[in-house]
Amino acid sequence: MRECNTWIVALIATVGSVLLAPAPAAELDQAAVTFKLPEQIEWKDPLGVSGAKTAVLFGDPSKPGLYVMLIKWLPGNFSRPHYHPNDRFFMVVKGTWWVGTGRKFDPEKTVPMRAGTFVTHYAKQVHWDGAKDEEAIIFLSGEGPATTTRVEEEK
Repeated sequence: MRECNTWIVALIATVGSVLLAPAPAAELDQAAVTFKLPEQIEWKDPLGVSGAKTAVLFGDPSKPGLYVMLIKWLPGNFSRPHYHPNDRFFMVVKGTWWVGTGRKFDPEKTVPMRAGTFVTHYAKQVHWDGAKDEEAIIFLSGEGPATTTRVEEEK
């Protein structure tokens, strides 16, 4: 009986190790699919020491054509009133993104866009945005070139 129990324990251990072992990674045809894991996404600070980081995922925002990127707003940071030449489409991925419109900059008069919210910034319409007390990550797509034109603020 002891031999039978030993054999059963060995069988269970073998089956368990096979079931719990990580499956080998499949190879993907890069002509069909490409991807970046979170740790492979390269965040940059486009303005030097600013309150936002960006990561370009597809295309080149400085050139004509489709681009896709992430923007990470650090807590307590806002852009100033500005506009862009083309429509831009956003999805809030993490945190709360605060959005304001018009030439009068006032973070207290912003509207919260929580994770999961879809936002469109229309071409040549003045807006400003940022993060208050938590980091906010926004997925952005648009047509380049993606320039920014600052406008004179109302007092």
